[in-house]
Amino acid sequence: MKKQLFFAVSLVLALVLSSCNKDLKPLDPSLFTCTPNPLEVKGGKVDATITGTFPVKYFSKNATVTVTPVLKFNGQEVKGTPSVFQGEKVKGNEQTIAYKAGGSYTLKTSFDYVPDMAKSELFLDFSVATSKKTYTIPQVKVADGVIATAELASKNFGTDGANGPVIVADKFQRVIQEMQEADILFLIQQSQLRNSETKSSDIVELTQKIKEAKETPNKEVAAFEIAGYASPDGALDINTNLAEKRQKVTADFINKEMKKLKTEVTVDSKFTAEDWDGFQKLMENSNIQDKQVILRVLSMYTDPEQRENEIKNLSVAFKSIADEILPQLRRSRLKLTVDVTGKSDAEISKLAKEDATKLSVEELLYAATLTSDLNEKAAIYTKATDLHSNDLRGWNNLGVVKYQQANIDDAARLFNKALDIEPKCVNASYNAGLCALAKGDLAKAEELFGKAAGTSGNLSNALGTVYVLKGDYAKAKATFGSTASNNAALMQILDGNYNGARTTLASVAQPDALTAYLGAIVGARTNNRDAVFSNLKTAVNLKPACKAKAANDLEFAKFFSDETFISIVK
Repeated sequence: MKKQLFFAVSLVLALVLSSCNKDLKPLDPSLFTCTPNPLEVKGGKVDATITGTFPVKYFSKNATVTVTPVLKFNGQEVKGTPSVFQGEKVKGNEQTIAYKAGGSYTLKTSFDYVPDMAKSELFLDFSVATSKKTYTIPQVKVADGVIATAELASKNFGTDGANGPVIVADKFQRVIQEMQEADILFLIQQSQLRNSETKSSDIVELTQKIKEAKETPNKEVAAFEIAGYASPDGALDINTNLAEKRQKVTADFINKEMKKLKTEVTVDSKFTAEDWDGFQKLMENSNIQDKQVILRVLSMYTDPEQRENEIKNLSVAFKSIADEILPQLRRSRLKLTVDVTGKSDAEISKLAKEDATKLSVEELLYAATLTSDLNEKAAIYTKATDLHSNDLRGWNNLGVVKYQQANIDDAARLFNKALDIEPKCVNASYNAGLCALAKGDLAKAEELFGKAAGTSGNLSNALGTVYVLKGDYAKAKATFGSTASNNAALMQILDGNYNGARTTLASVAQPDALTAYLGAIVGARTNNRDAVFSNLKTAVNLKPACKAKAANDLEFAKFFSDETFISIVK
C-alpha cells in the first residue's frame, strides 16, 4: 500500500514538473490590442501602446520572456525597446507573471518614421529563457500600416507667395519732392521790404531753384506758399494788419522776380496775425531763463491777451524774449516744393543690365521688380550686393530668389549675411527661419521665427507648421488661428475639425495638389465618396506622384478595392 501511494505521488510530481518545464505555446492574437491601429506619425515618430495578456496557467514559473516590438516594411524591420517578464520562481526585478492567475501588461514603443512605413506590420517577438534553454515562440501581429498624414505638412513655400520668404522693399519713387524754404524778416511794427532781406542767400537760392525747375525737363514747381506773420506782442488788430501787409508785399516781390525769370508760378498766400506756434517752437529750442514756466503758460492759457500778460509779468525773461525770440517771428515765410520725375521703367531696366553704376540703390532694387524672370532678378540683386554691400536688402532679396529657385543652402547663407548687417531685421529672420524649416532644423526655425515678430511674412503659418512637425498640435492649433493655408487645414484634419478644414481649404489663395489631396482625406474621413474621388483626380492631374502616394495611403483603405479609386491611382 505504501509503495502504491509513493508511486502515485511520484507520478503526480513528475507530471507537474514536466508541465512547468514544457515550452510555452503560441499566443492567440486576440490577447493583444494596439493603440492606435493603424499606427500614426506624430512629430516624426510612430508611437504605439500595446496591451497584452498572458493566459492563466501559461507562464512557466522558471521562465523569463522578452517581448520585443518589431515593425516590418519593404523587406526591412526595426525593433523597438524590449520588455522583460519573469515567472514566479525567477529571481529578478522584472514584472512577475503568476502561473495560475496569468497577467496583463502594457508596453510602449516608438519608431523614427520613414516613408516606406506606410505599408507595414507591427509584430511582437517573444524570446523565452529557462535555466536549461532559450527558444522563441511565434510572432504575433498587433497592427497594420502607418498613417502618415501629419507628414504632409509643407516645409518649403518656394512657390507660395502668401507664405514664402519676403522681399525687403525698395523706397523708389517715380516723383520725389525737393523742398526749399526762406524767411524775409521785418522790423518791429513795419511791413517794408529791406534789400538786405530780399537779397539774402536764402532768397537767392530759392529763386534759383525756381529757374532750375523751369529749365529742367524732369522738374516742375508743384507748390509755392507765402505766409505772413506778426509776433505775438501788441494789439491783435495791429498784428493782423501787419501780418497781412507782410504777406502782400512779399507776394508782390515774388511776382516781380517771376517776371524777370519769365516764368509763371501759382502762389498760395496766407497770413497769421500772432504766431504762437512759432513762438513755442523757438522757446523750446532756447536757453532763456524761466523757459519751462513760459511753456506752461502756453499750455494753460489759450487767450492771446492773457498769454501775453502772463509772459510780460516775467520781466527778466521777457527782455530776453523781446531780444531773441520776437524778432524772428516778424517775417514772411516762403516755401517752395519742386516735383522731380525720375527715370522711366524702360530706362531703369536698360541701365540695370548695361551700367548699374548709373542707378541709385533704390532704382537698382526697383529694377528687380520689373521682371518676373528669376535669373534676371538674381543678376540685378547680385549687382546690388556688389555696389551696395552694406545694404541688407540686396542680400535678403537675392536670398528670396534663391529660395524660390529651391537653392535653400544659398538662400540661408544670403539671409544670414543680411542678418550680419542688421541683426534685428525681422523679415530676414523670418526668411532664415523658412530655410531652417525647409532643411528640417525645427529648433533653429523656431528660434528664428521667435525673432521675426512684425515681419510682413506669414509668421502664423510658418510657426504653426513647426509645431505640427514637432507633434505639438495644441500649440499648432493656437498659432495658426484663422490662417488659410494647406498646413492650417492639415492641423484641423489632425484635430478632427473636418468642417473647419473644408472652409480653410476653400480659402487657400493658391490651391495646389496638396490642397486637393487634403480635400480627399477630409472626404475619406467623413465618408464622402464624391469628395474623395473629385479631389484625388485634381491632385493627380496637378502632381502625378500623388497616384503612388494615394495607392498606399491608409486614409483611403476603405476605397482600395473601389473601381473608381483604382482607375485614379493606377
